[in-house]
Amino acid sequence: MSTITKLPGVMSALEVAASGLTAERDRMNIIASNLANARTTRGADGAPYKRIDPVFEAKPLKPNATDAIMRSVMRVEMSEIREDTNPGQLLFDPDHPDANADGYVEYPNVNVVTEMVNLMTASRAYEAGVATIESLKGMARSALKIGQ
Repeated sequence: MSTITKLPGVMSALEVAASGLTAERDRMNIIASNLANARTTRGADGAPYKRIDPVFEAKPLKPNATDAIMRSVMRVEMSEIREDTNPGQLLFDPDHPDANADGYVEYPNVNVVTEMVNLMTASRAYEAGVATIESLKGMARSALKIGQ
């Protein structure tokens, strides 16, 4: 048996932390999409872009484990991407090609300031996940030295 397989707690913790990194990376990609389309007044369907949000779900890391504690350890997973149903902002611009009969253009329901705050939050969470993995690696190294 290899030395690394003798550290199931560390490996499980790494898997949980890695799932968090993946979730935050996905969240940042979605935020980037929202920011990139903040002024898109006409998409492929002819309507303004609609802001999207990730929906995350906690799932058991090892649902079939014999140990009750291991069965209760959760990882995070993006379960869906949901469209924000809030209406977009109407601005009077009768010269715009997407203006309605009254001269108003519907812009996406994306608030750039809110998206930037969300991006900073996701970035900080990602950094925390990286720090967690670095700590786990250090603990695993220390545990391996004890066994020598």
